[in-house]
Amino acid sequence: MEQFKQELETYIHYYNHKRIKTKLKGLPPVQYRVQSLLAA
Repeated sequence: MEQFKQELETYIHYYNHKRIKTKLKGLPPVQYRVQSLLAA
């Protein structure tokens, strides 16, 4: 069970911080949010 939790945390970090999203102007979700907040 502990290995599953670790792998899930790794995947969530990848999904939010590394994955490039075309709809978000080619940025990962976290970077897009940061830029949106800075522009506001």
